[in-house]
Amino acid sequence: MAIIKPFKALRPHAQLAKQVASRPYDVLNSAEAKLEAQGNHSSFLHITKSEIDLADTTDIHSALVYEQAKDNLAAFITRDILFRESKECYYIYQLIMDGRSQTGLVCVSSVDDYDNGIIKKHEFTRPEKEQDRINHIRVSGAQTGNVFLAYRTNHAVDALIDKWKSTKSPVYDFTADDGIQHTVWIVNDDTVTEQITHLFEKEVACTYIADGHHRAASAAKVRRALGAEAKEGADYFLTTLFPSNQLYIMDYNRLVKDLNGHTPKTFIKELGKQFTVELVSKQAYRPEALHTFGLYLEHNWYKLSSKPGSFSNDPIGVLDITILQNNVLDKLLGIKDQRTDKRIDFVGGIRGLGELEKRVDSGEMAMAFSLYPVSINQLFDIADSGNVMPPKSTWFEPKLRDGLLTHLIYE
Repeated sequence: MAIIKPFKALRPHAQLAKQVASRPYDVLNSAEAKLEAQGNHSSFLHITKSEIDLADTTDIHSALVYEQAKDNLAAFITRDILFRESKECYYIYQLIMDGRSQTGLVCVSSVDDYDNGIIKKHEFTRPEKEQDRINHIRVSGAQTGNVFLAYRTNHAVDALIDKWKSTKSPVYDFTADDGIQHTVWIVNDDTVTEQITHLFEKEVACTYIADGHHRAASAAKVRRALGAEAKEGADYFLTTLFPSNQLYIMDYNRLVKDLNGHTPKTFIKELGKQFTVELVSKQAYRPEALHTFGLYLEHNWYKLSSKPGSFSNDPIGVLDITILQNNVLDKLLGIKDQRTDKRIDFVGGIRGLGELEKRVDSGEMAMAFSLYPVSINQLFDIADSGNVMPPKSTWFEPKLRDGLLTHLIYE
């Protein structure tokens, strides 16, 4: 069963929360982070993307960057931007985007649960991305990136969280520049925290990584590397747990640089062997059901509908991204591994289909594919089966902000 516990968060004073809170480190490149933090000396990007305070020529994976993150974190504490909670607490984190609300429980989850499969995965990780977070955690002593976990909806947990939200005042409540509202409550009543811990231990069989596979893997490897030197803080990692009925998964679309020797005409003809191909119009086509795809090629949108026999019904084979990989990316375009092939790129649904059109029309890319979103039940089925999804299969929105709640691993 799921082992979670409250923790003493490092967090900003209420009046500074909006200034401190930053978008996750892995959705911004260095240039974007530098621009976003410009003029804001309290932005948590100075810690998660600390290269913005160094020369532009600095290797972002150099030891200098991690030492800068450590120094900046210490400076935030010295300047009284951040302070440490006096007791172990849970935190309730509500996000509202476009009128849709989702509420999660911020806690620390057991590294043992991760190692033993109680926390289930659905993606492979990349060694270089793991190593970056390992270095950041070890040098700074902090888990600054939140791992987004899902659990099958539990009405007793929901009731406890809803009661606390309705009877207590939030410590943070602000709307970020992107229009997403962030509201945080502190659960500091010992009786309630014990109830929450007990509920997860007795009633929640497992949790699922929705977003943050590299952060979770890195936390586990840091604990392993520290060995006998590990303090209790390293036995847990920063997580926010959301009930499955509140989660929203967006499409995660593909761009391809060339037609692998095909002309547009021959490519469309080949597609017709596995798909029904319809010319839609110049208006962007967003798939409305599973096993349908949009194709943007030479300023036109096409609707592709999978023909019978073009996919299998096992948990992986039935995924649209698997259908696209097997029948198009691999078979027609020669893209064998989406994780390593430089001819393919990925665009999260939050950027819209206009981003696909822009990059194809500019000549940077030859074509784009729009996909129907993966469902949370598909994610659960794959994780439960022990399989993994193809890379970049899920895009969750809205995203948690870094800096509001940080977990220190060195007590």
